Amino acid sequence: MKMEQNNIVSLSGGKDSTAMLHMMLDRGENIHSVVFFDTGWEFPEMADHISLVKQKTGVEVLTLEPRESFERWMYHRKIKAMTGEMKGEIHRIGNGWPSPMRRWCTREKVNAINRCLRGIEQPVSCIGYAADETHRDKDNNGKIPKRYPLIEYGITEEEALKYCRELGYHWGGLYDVFDRVSCWCCPLQGIKGARKLRKHRPELWEKLIEMDMRQPRHNPGWLETHTAIELECRFRKEDRQLTLFDDVGRVG
Repeated sequence: MKMEQNNIVSLSGGKDSTAMLHMMLDRGENIHSVVFFDTGWEFPEMADHISLVKQKTGVEVLTLEPRESFERWMYHRKIKAMTGEMKGEIHRIGNGWPSPMRRWCTREKVNAINRCLRGIEQPVSCIGYAADETHRDKDNNGKIPKRYPLIEYGITEEEALKYCRELGYHWGGLYDVFDRVSCWCCPLQGIKGARKLRKHRPELWEKLIEMDMRQPRHNPGWLETHTAIELECRFRKEDRQLTLFDDVGRVG
């Protein structure tokens, strides 16, 4: 007799993973457990959202944490060279900000979830990629099988958000402003996201600048090619230009 697979839902707290969990429950799928990885850099509203998910679904959500704080990973961890003349020797302190080519934060999340899955028979990691996210990595070559239920169901990002809103989820208004509600300081949100953070959450933008200024000189700035301070100067200049344009328009 074939043993039934145990689906483990990876709940990031965003619209896609939230919709995935509800849709799997609606379809009567076997869910062994639901895991949420707390980076320590989540929007403050995310704690309330996870509580609401528990309330609406009635499921327990296991909170996972990194082996070491992300602050230590970014600023203090001793990094050994993997190749070159310094191979095996410490060549820098701190990973620095994540980047498209150095997503150590994602690696820590995946490793934490995989450690959790090792003690479960027939585990399948369920990830909330939507049907219109064909650019996302869908590697199934690892030891633990993966599923992408929203892709199986043909659910797009827009449909996932609409579905969640109909269920009464609101994220404290985060999705009214931001396209993504993962880590508020994530460099992968780009300059567009930085502008939104500065405008709508100035307290977090100030904190981001402070975090960036603590980077060792050998590590790149927040956006690799731009430090947060450089972006602040750029945004202030843009603000002055817009103010001047508005003044000219009113005079005209």
